[in-house]
Amino acid sequence: MPQMTAKFWFDPSCPYTWLVSRWMREVEQVRPVRVVWQIMSLSVLNEGRDDDPENEPDGFLWGPARLFAAVQHRYGTDAVGRLYDRYGAMAHSGDWGPVDTVLTAAGLPADLATAWDSPDHDVVLRASHTTGTSQIGNHVGTPITVVEPEPGRPIVWFGPVISRVPQGEAAGRLWDGTLLVAEADGFHELKGRPHEPPVW
Repeated sequence: MPQMTAKFWFDPSCPYTWLVSRWMREVEQVRPVRVVWQIMSLSVLNEGRDDDPENEPDGFLWGPARLFAAVQHRYGTDAVGRLYDRYGAMAHSGDWGPVDTVLTAAGLPADLATAWDSPDHDVVLRASHTTGTSQIGNHVGTPITVVEPEPGRPIVWFGPVISRVPQGEAAGRLWDGTLLVAEADGFHELKGRPHEPPVW
């Protein structure tokens, strides 16, 4: 079976997106799938709204997104994936450390940490965000996944929202089922059990 590319747009601050990304890493092990990691931003998504669904009036979510946009611009999507593996493990476990340390662990220059507080790569961030959301709409959040098993026939979905990461073949079955549902003509939404806190 030929390898399938899955373009995965994410905001690095979202804990549920982090769980989905760990599922995607599992999928890469059990299905012929290669994930291409691309940045999006909840801050960009929610600009101009009267309500703030993320409840972050101080704008903290800009920092991580700007950092990842700088990495995507200078070093590409593979570097984004490497950084996310390390940044996410730190940020979502509560074991917070200096950003430059995480960059170094991902094989990236520590001086990229200055991007956190800089708008220099906002054009890159907005362009990447728009590329992702333009394929599904602004009614969804993070993550967005796009696959194209046949040329000119993309399959796009938001989520799935999970609170636990399936392992091994269970991850593969969830992938198979997600593809099956998402490619159905007219598919829009599917929800499961009540909300649960994420389990790392």
